[in-house]
Amino acid sequence: DLVANMPTTAVFQLEITEKAIGLKDAYFMFTDPWVNWISIKAGVYDRPFGDEISYSSSLRESPERSTGCQTLFPGERDLGASLIIQGPKNHPLNGLKFETGLFGGNGINLDYDNKKDWISHLSYKKSFDNVQFGLGASFYYGSVYQGNDTVFQMKDKEFILKHNDGLGKYSERMYYGGDAQLLISSGLGMTNLRLEVVAGKQPGIKDASASPSVSTLPTDKTYRREFLSFVAYFIQDFGAHNSLVLKYDQYDPNTKVAGDEVGKGKTTKGDIMKQNIGFGYLYRVNANLRIMAYFDWALNETSKNLSGYDKDLYDNIATLRVQYKF
Repeated sequence: DLVANMPTTAVFQLEITEKAIGLKDAYFMFTDPWVNWISIKAGVYDRPFGDEISYSSSLRESPERSTGCQTLFPGERDLGASLIIQGPKNHPLNGLKFETGLFGGNGINLDYDNKKDWISHLSYKKSFDNVQFGLGASFYYGSVYQGNDTVFQMKDKEFILKHNDGLGKYSERMYYGGDAQLLISSGLGMTNLRLEVVAGKQPGIKDASASPSVSTLPTDKTYRREFLSFVAYFIQDFGAHNSLVLKYDQYDPNTKVAGDEVGKGKTTKGDIMKQNIGFGYLYRVNANLRIMAYFDWALNETSKNLSGYDKDLYDNIATLRVQYKF
């Protein structure tokens, strides 16, 4: 009877593409019926880290999330359970929210170890007559299984071999994040500014630093790096139908080396910094249909000591998208 009287939310969402039918969201959330301050959420859902991960794809003003977000949080979602503390609607502290939980750390794929990752996000949002703002801080602490007895860690500007720290052990995965949002309504339209910065430790492989997102045990050598990720959005609405979009994101997988230092000391293309400058135009036909034209100018760090990266790669992307939601 107690559970039956609790305010409950249940979500089940599939992703249907030309490749396959997959699970997107599947979770329950129970809120205490006494003071409505505490909720329990469990299942498959967005990791509670930062602002960009949970920003809906149907609202996003660019074709893809930032490079850092895609690298650190592939698929955005994970299997886990979290505790949410937030004041009820109309309460003065409703804008303050704290969410913390344990997650598998491998996205929605089969978990291959008994370790769990801890993720937390503290945020505050406030609205005035013509201004809304939000601030947030995030923390991620987890680990990645080492499926090979060779582990490298940066010292000064080179990778050195870590002794007695190999096969069957774990590499630390730790992120710190900060996010901010500002919306200003004027006669011109809504001005939207969003910023997010993430830094920390990320174990990867020789040529990539992406987080685990497969169901099989890793077998590659482990490379431990310290990274920095940054993304900024500026969106200016003109009335109810038109928007101009400017986006900048940067992901540096290894902050210990830069430029011509990459390619030395066992560093590889997995240590190359990437930047993206995006320009876009949105036309909202109605509440359900919108058209996007977007150009992504992709830039990468160059190094004369790394084959293939002595100049910027030709990997810019132009996108024309018609999007309908229901």
